[in-house]
Amino acid sequence: MDTILGRKPDYQQFAPEVLVESDGPIRIVTLNRPEVRNAVNPKISDALADIWRELGRDRDAAVVIITGAGRAFSAGGDIPTFRTGIDDREVRRFNMREAQRLAEAMASSHLPVIAAVNGAAAGLGCSVVSLCDIVIMSEKAFLVDPHVSLGLVAGDGPVASWPLMMSLLRAKEYLLTGERIPAADALALGLANRVVPPEQLMEEAMNFARRLAKQPRQAIQDTKRALNLHLIQAIRQVMPFALATESESFLMTELHESIAQFEERT
Repeated sequence: MDTILGRKPDYQQFAPEVLVESDGPIRIVTLNRPEVRNAVNPKISDALADIWRELGRDRDAAVVIITGAGRAFSAGGDIPTFRTGIDDREVRRFNMREAQRLAEAMASSHLPVIAAVNGAAAGLGCSVVSLCDIVIMSEKAFLVDPHVSLGLVAGDGPVASWPLMMSLLRAKEYLLTGERIPAADALALGLANRVVPPEQLMEEAMNFARRLAKQPRQAIQDTKRALNLHLIQAIRQVMPFALATESESFLMTELHESIAQFEERT
C-alpha cells in the first residue's frame, strides 16, 4: 500500500472520531460519535477536511463510502462549537475557512465517493452528503439544512450544490425554510440515487462500490473530475460570499437565541 510519494496513508490519526476500514479497494469512512448522533466537533471537522489527502495517497483505494455510526449520519455542528464561534472571532473565521477547504477537498477528490445515509443528515452532515458522487439513503433517513431557521446564512455545500441537482426554486424552498427532506423526496428531487430499507443500506452501498471499483480507474476518475468541474466552479463562486455572511450571522441575536433555547432543552 505504499504511495507514489513513498509513504503510506495514516488513517489512524483520525480515530476514534472518524474510522477508516478497508475492504479490498474500498475505503469505508465512518463518523464515530454515535452518542451525540455524530455531531461535528473540531476533531471531526479537521478529519473531514484532511482525510481526502490521505485517501489520495492510497494507491490501493478505488472507491470511498462515507457513513455514520449508530442511528444518524450526522446531526451537524455541535453546540459547544457554535458557542465558541459566537465568543471567538478568530475561531469563527478559521471555521469558515475550513468549511471552504472541506467542500473543495471533497469535490476535488479523484476517488468516487458514496454516501450511505443511515439516518439524519443535518447541517454539515447534509453538506457532506451533497458533495458525494452517489447517495444511497435508508428509508428512515432524511436531509435537512437548518441554517436559516437557526439564524445563520446557509453557507455550506447545499447552497452551491443543490441548484445543480434540483431546480433553483426547490433549492430556495428547502434552504429558506429549513424543511426536512425525507429519503423518498430526496430521491424524487435528485438528491439521492437510491433508497433502500435500513437493513440493506450497507449491502447496497458495498455492491455499488464494488461495481465502481471494477471500472477502469483513469476513465472513472477523470470522468468524475470533468463532471465535478461544474460543482467546483459553483463552490468557488458561491461559498466565499455565503461563508462570509454566515460568519456575520454569529453576531446576530437570532442565533444567540436559538443556541440558548437548544441549551435549555438539553
